[in-house]
Amino acid sequence: MAQALHPQVAQTRRIGRTALDVTALGLGTAPLGGLYRDLSEEDAQATVDAALEAGIRFFDTAPHYGHTKAEHRLGAALRRHPRSEYAISTKVGRRFVPRTHPYDGSEGWDRPLPFEAIYDYTYGSILRSFEDSQQRLGIVDIDIVLIHDIGRYTHGEHNEHYWRQLTEGGGFRALDELRASGAVKAVGLGVNEREVILELMREFDIDCALLAGRYTLLEQAPLDDLLPECVARNVSILLGGAFNSGILAHGLSGERKFNYGDAPPEILERVARLDDVCRSFGVPLAAAALQFPYAHPAIATVLNGARSAAEVRENVTSFEAAIPAGLWVALRDQGLVDSRAPLPSY
Repeated sequence: MAQALHPQVAQTRRIGRTALDVTALGLGTAPLGGLYRDLSEEDAQATVDAALEAGIRFFDTAPHYGHTKAEHRLGAALRRHPRSEYAISTKVGRRFVPRTHPYDGSEGWDRPLPFEAIYDYTYGSILRSFEDSQQRLGIVDIDIVLIHDIGRYTHGEHNEHYWRQLTEGGGFRALDELRASGAVKAVGLGVNEREVILELMREFDIDCALLAGRYTLLEQAPLDDLLPECVARNVSILLGGAFNSGILAHGLSGERKFNYGDAPPEILERVARLDDVCRSFGVPLAAAALQFPYAHPAIATVLNGARSAAEVRENVTSFEAAIPAGLWVALRDQGLVDSRAPLPSY
C-alpha cells in the first residue's frame, strides 16, 4: 500500500488502557449501508480504498447499517488488504433475522438487505451477534465491540428492560469474556446520548464509547461531565457525527440536516454565525468542524462517513487544512465555542 501523505489523518491515539491505537480520522460506514441513499458495490469498495490510501486505518461498522449491508461491503473491501493494516469495530445488541414485516423506510436506509432486527442484549445474544458479524465481515479478528443503542434515546420507556438484559441477563459478562479471551482488544458502547455513557461507566469497566454528535462545534455539553469523567477513568471517545448529520459539512448551502432531521431555526442561525467567522479567516466550515473535537484529549478518533472516494478525499482535505489560531480564539470570544473547550494547536 502506498505511503500515506496525510500526517494529521494518520497520527494515532491509544484506546483507554489497551494496546490498541487508532488513527485521528476514521471511516464510519453507515453510508455504505445506504443511509438516505444507496451506492454501488464498486463505489463502496472505492470509498474504503480511498480511506486506506489517505492513511485512515480505523473503520467502524454495525449490523444495523443497511440491515447488515455495511458489514458485508466493508469486509469485502478490507479483506483485499493485510489484516495488520487496519483496526475495525462493530456492534452488538441487535440480531438480524429474515424479514417478516415490510420495511417502512423510517430508519433512513435505502434498499436495505431483507433482514429485520431483534433487540437483545443478553449473554447468548451478544455472543451470537458477534459471531454473525465475524461471518458477514469475513474477518475473525475484530478489534472493538460496542453495545449499540442502549439508552432512552432509542428505547424510551422500555429501556429499563434492555438495561436489565445487560446487568442481569449476562450482557456485560459476554463483553467481559470477549475481552478477557482476546477475541477483541476493547469493549464499549455506541450511542447518541452522553448520559447513558456516564451511567454505564459506573456499572461496567469499558475501554471506549462511540458518541455520535454531542461534542461538536454546535454542542459542547459533554464538557460538563462526560469528558472529564472519561479523562479520569481513561476511557476513550470515538467521536462520530462531527457534522451533526450534515449541517456543518457545507453550512446553509448544503443539506440542512441536524441530528437526522431538518435543522431548527436556532441551529440554522448558529451555523450561519459559525460559517461567517470561518469565512472571515478563509477557512471552510467543514475543516473547523472536523478538527475541533480532536483537540480534546479524550477523543481518540473522529469518525466520519463517506459514500464515495471523492467524499473521503474531501474529508481528508478538511482534516489536514491549516487553520489560524485566531479562528479558534474568535469562535471562543464570540461565545460560539465553550471557553473550557481545548482548542486545536499546530
